[in-house]
Amino acid sequence: MSQEFKHVRVRHDGGVVEARLLDRHILDELVIREIGEEVDRVVADAPSPSMILDFADVEHLSSSALGMLITLNSRLQDREGGLCMINVCDSICEVFRITRLDKVLSMAEDYASARAELLGDA
Repeated sequence: MSQEFKHVRVRHDGGVVEARLLDRHILDELVIREIGEEVDRVVADAPSPSMILDFADVEHLSSSALGMLITLNSRLQDREGGLCMINVCDSICEVFRITRLDKVLSMAEDYASARAELLGDA
């Protein structure tokens, strides 16, 4: 099953929610709030609490967006699931390293690696 929102394209595959962020620049507070609401809707309705978040199209991310990611990760963990991000560009990876969020938020190279990590097959 596939869904498309304004900022996120979602696909449910094998017990994992695959969500691709569609914005190149996630900087504006309104956009961040809308992404959070769209992802919350998906998480609330999803039979699985595990999500792969694809950053392939994202070039810039504000610090406010980091808070949204931390909240999403916590919600998924509260449901005994997890969040794994893929296709994160080097500049955003550096932000995660500097803020030490790389210790809190999981990242993988691709969908297969992320799926293995989330489902415990890593």
